[in-house]
Amino acid sequence: MDLSRTLAGFGTALLTATLLATPAPAGAAPGDSPSSRDFGNGPERNEIAALETFAARTLGAADAAQGTTRKQRGYPRQNELPVYPENPDDRSIKLGLIPYHAIAPKLNALQKASNRVSAEVIGKSAGGRDLYLVTVTAPESTAESARQDRWRHLIEDNPWAAKRDKSLESSYKTPVWINANIHGNEWEGTDGALRVIERLATATDTATADFLKTSRVYVTVTNNPDGRVAGTRANGAGFDINRDHATNSQPESRAVRDVVIGTQPFVMLDEHGYTGTTLIEPATPPHGQNYEYDLYIKHALPNALGMEAAIQKLGYAETTRADIPFRDYAPGDWDDWPPIFTPMYAIYQGAVGHTVEIPLAVNNANYNTLPVEELRRRSAINTDVAAATIEATLVYAGTNKASLLAGQIEQFRRGWAGEAAPVIPDGFVDGFGPEDRYSTTYPRAYVIPAGTPAATRLVNHLIDNDVRIKKAHRDFTVNGRRYAAGTYIVDMHQPKRGLANVLLEAGRDISDLVPQMYDISGWSHGLLWGATVDASRHAVPRVATSPVEEAVLQGSVDARKGSDLLLKLADGNDVRAVNELLAQGIKLRRADAATVVVPAEARPEASAVAKTLGVRFTAASRGTKGDVFDQPVIAGAVSADELFALKEMGFAVRTVSTAVLNAGASLDGVDTLIVSSGLSYAGLNATGKATVDAFLARGGGVVTRGATGAAFNAAAKLLPAVATAGRGDANGVVNVVNSGPVVGAGSLPHSFVYSPIWFTGSGFTVEQRYGATPLVAGHWQPTAAGTNGPAQAAGQAAVVSGATAGAGRAVLFGTEPLFRAHPKGLYAQYARALLWTAG
Repeated sequence: MDLSRTLAGFGTALLTATLLATPAPAGAAPGDSPSSRDFGNGPERNEIAALETFAARTLGAADAAQGTTRKQRGYPRQNELPVYPENPDDRSIKLGLIPYHAIAPKLNALQKASNRVSAEVIGKSAGGRDLYLVTVTAPESTAESARQDRWRHLIEDNPWAAKRDKSLESSYKTPVWINANIHGNEWEGTDGALRVIERLATATDTATADFLKTSRVYVTVTNNPDGRVAGTRANGAGFDINRDHATNSQPESRAVRDVVIGTQPFVMLDEHGYTGTTLIEPATPPHGQNYEYDLYIKHALPNALGMEAAIQKLGYAETTRADIPFRDYAPGDWDDWPPIFTPMYAIYQGAVGHTVEIPLAVNNANYNTLPVEELRRRSAINTDVAAATIEATLVYAGTNKASLLAGQIEQFRRGWAGEAAPVIPDGFVDGFGPEDRYSTTYPRAYVIPAGTPAATRLVNHLIDNDVRIKKAHRDFTVNGRRYAAGTYIVDMHQPKRGLANVLLEAGRDISDLVPQMYDISGWSHGLLWGATVDASRHAVPRVATSPVEEAVLQGSVDARKGSDLLLKLADGNDVRAVNELLAQGIKLRRADAATVVVPAEARPEASAVAKTLGVRFTAASRGTKGDVFDQPVIAGAVSADELFALKEMGFAVRTVSTAVLNAGASLDGVDTLIVSSGLSYAGLNATGKATVDAFLARGGGVVTRGATGAAFNAAAKLLPAVATAGRGDANGVVNVVNSGPVVGAGSLPHSFVYSPIWFTGSGFTVEQRYGATPLVAGHWQPTAAGTNGPAQAAGQAAVVSGATAGAGRAVLFGTEPLFRAHPKGLYAQYARALLWTAG
């Protein structure tokens, strides 16, 4: 169970009384101040039940994850962590670092040795390993812990009152969060963090004791134990967790999401490696346009300088200086634009976030080729660097508590007040100039009509990320459009408006502002998750509302008993419903590529999936025809994110590759072959080529994606479509025009691209074209003047379909409909392609 879905009843009445009794700030507008709220205006935490949800996060993630309700406790909150068998294959061992199986025993021993240390399990990795959170602080009574929790809530929920509270100002403990080892084969952050935990736990000096009386240090010891053990960057599901924070598809990112919401740190570090020279953020432009950047950079730069000084004191030739991208790199070299990275996500939650890249590479080829002695020398230096950056940050946080506290209060106050972020003058910090100035204009509200799986999914995602949502009690009109009762409203006068906006807004075309980007530069849950999301620029709907704790799926069977049922494949949940019904042996018919007919006698089964998946069945017209079809057998040479999305929709996929086929794997019984990663027709040996050729000759279907898929299409001569590729780093949200009967049937008017491809030629059906001005948000420059840019892609085919020479069917995607489990509103178009090619 996610912590965000767990309720524990601590402190609700007391917290509610505190918020309601707080006087309004001088000059505050009616409806914007905490004291004048009526649960439809001003600060709230998604109604009383949601207050309990977030209080649950303060009780200890182990309790909440188990679904238990336990009274508030003081510190320490010590738990005997489960100990697992030794694993001699743990890749940490070769480097002289702590293996995963030794972490729990070490933490158990520290808990026994020190009343400053509390350890708990906050979830499981994709591979089923425990995720640990350690809290280091001086002992607290139950009453003192309760008071700290109330203050933390007050900072977010009523920043005006928090700013005036002198007791809070003097006695609120400074929260600092350290996240280690998010990339599994960047190991030493874990070891450096454990060293700091042990020092804080056992030190007898007055300075340490005084620091822990006024601070709490939270450490997620290894954010990626699967990768730590296996020596891989990705987790056990093949995901880069440090690209997952806009989507939270992985358990590891959901766990740390709940940590940052529940602890509300002033400062956080994400310990990585390896960049040759230690790299310490703040980053280069483009800076996220939804940040309160003045509040961030005033601390991020001096803290980075302090960390640089700390590694210099280590005395190694390799640590004579750090790279601080804001200071040392060109725009676009190392940006903080997308919310997918852990520190960038933390900024929206009120923290000053830093990525730290320790210097000396010990992974990948180095792991296998360097002598063990050299690897261990490097790892020892890296561990020292990690520990030094953490220690320096603790010093900075403790020394600058008052300013950090004021900054977090101010960030949330601006959100509640709906104030524009101030214009930051040149020279605000050393090196700040026009190239660093990014901002946005917030809408007054977003409006999300209810009743679809996509709307439910999106609203719950926002709530899980601490965005406040309200639901209208009756029909209303805003901006000339009528909305039904039950519609969701995101009032942008709320503390974490930056996070709400960065997830929902269309985004921005930044192609002309920087020469390149480090990673994705366009995304939008508002455009790509399948829900209708309308921005109201100036008006908030005038309707009675109540805060939403959790959106509920609203499936239905809207047809008379005895009639066949229709299901439109518009959402991934619609596709999953089809796969679940097929798995029960129900004979479904396909009226067209986007419409499935369910026989009347299967109404009970349809009602069940309607309830669990929120899908809507309607009545089929009398005499509606359609061919009976079976659950397709799919073989896929796919990336991990595509495999994840396919499984989410209920497809079983037999994974293949060039090597697997060359080794003799069969495609017998396969209906459709997906080619997007790891399969080269030119690279097949005689055995593999014969297998693929036989599959195509008997009419097997093919779905391709990306450069690998386009190359396979050309080599295997599937469709006479010539592929042209944009720049490899071009990516973002694009306009599309849907025209075809399969992919184009009812698809969204937007799609997502990464290394975009378009097709020319004839002898195929154009399913989807790029719009006249393709790029909505992102970064897409031509490869050279007037070549392979968005102007050349405009109006060209983005997705095509057709019959192959072997009487099979093929669909070629030049877009990225399953990218990193992100553009969920595009899933159904991909599924329609699979079902159509399966015949």
